Amino acid sequence: MTKDQKKKFNRIKLVLVEQEKSSSWLAAELRVSATAVSKWCTNRNQPTVETLFKIAELLRVEVSQLLVANSEDQRL
Repeated sequence: MTKDQKKKFNRIKLVLVEQEKSSSWLAAELRVSATAVSKWCTNRNQPTVETLFKIAELLRVEVSQLLVANSEDQRL
């Protein structure tokens, strides 16, 4: 899979931008490394389900808002 074909599973970065919050803020709130959050924001790694729920709570959004909807291009 090339870089251009990389699948996106979450929208964490977009929601942070929409709420004018930084990835370093999220890292501090979750007590995780900035590197971990960076990997989630770039879809190189994914947070655990439990962490995804914590992120949703901190950002005051539904978990579904943090996930990319299935489409023809995004099938697993």
